[in-house]
Amino acid sequence: MKSSGVIFFGKEFTPMTFIKKLESRQRSKKSLLCVGLDPDIKKIPSSISKFNKPVFEFNKAIIDATHDLVCGYKPQIAYYSAIGAEKELEQTIEYIHMKYPDIPVMLDAKRSDIGSTAEMYAKESFERYKVDAVTVNPFLGFDSIKPFTDWHEKGIIVLCKTSNPSSSDFQDMRIDGKPLYLFIAEKAIHEWNYNHNILFVVGATYPSQIRDIRNIAKNITFLVPGIGAQGGSISDVITNGLRLDGLGLILSSSRGIIHASISDDFADRARQVALKTLSEIRTAQGLNDIIGE
Repeated sequence: MKSSGVIFFGKEFTPMTFIKKLESRQRSKKSLLCVGLDPDIKKIPSSISKFNKPVFEFNKAIIDATHDLVCGYKPQIAYYSAIGAEKELEQTIEYIHMKYPDIPVMLDAKRSDIGSTAEMYAKESFERYKVDAVTVNPFLGFDSIKPFTDWHEKGIIVLCKTSNPSSSDFQDMRIDGKPLYLFIAEKAIHEWNYNHNILFVVGATYPSQIRDIRNIAKNITFLVPGIGAQGGSISDVITNGLRLDGLGLILSSSRGIIHASISDDFADRARQVALKTLSEIRTAQGLNDIIGE
């Protein structure tokens, strides 16, 4: 069983599990909102792009502007590796852990492979980037997932029903009358979740599928992309996916928040859009308390 315990004075201390960290944050901030840190270098304002590490400086400003509104951050690795900014991704994650240690970080990497390669991908996520959770692709089967789920304190977020229009090409294919995404969910729940650290990716653009998966996954948390720029309905997500305890969802918005403005007011505008999104989530939950400006 893998561990990423921290050594202090010669003793290893195991950190809080991802699920406990996430739910503690969600309860304390009354927030199901996750901000995706997917910076498009072409949309970073000139006042930031002049810095030696513009991606990190941009992310830092977004984080400082929204930290009190979120239950987590989700950087998408392609936005960093495509421009050789992996070091700035590391610095971004380190900044969150150091300044806002109660906020979990989820790496959207959709990793999967066989044997020792999967083990290297898991090390990349949990030792190099030191994230709290990572997205994984179940297509290769259990032996490609186990190197991740063995990290018992980490969150392993399995692609189940994704938000993109062509997800139906395979995920909706029916086997003995049942869609493939339900087979994935059942397999993950009953056979792969031995460390109780599996979550599902379920797109906001498919509310009826959210309902179908929730019906068989009563206790699993869903990472839900597709609100904001992709147009998924917050109300539909809450109606179909919220657990009885008022949790079980992480609603993620990326471009719609971080690139709400491409001018020098980008951080203020990001906060305004995050506030609006969180207000919509809380309204859909039936929570009427006022969010501070």
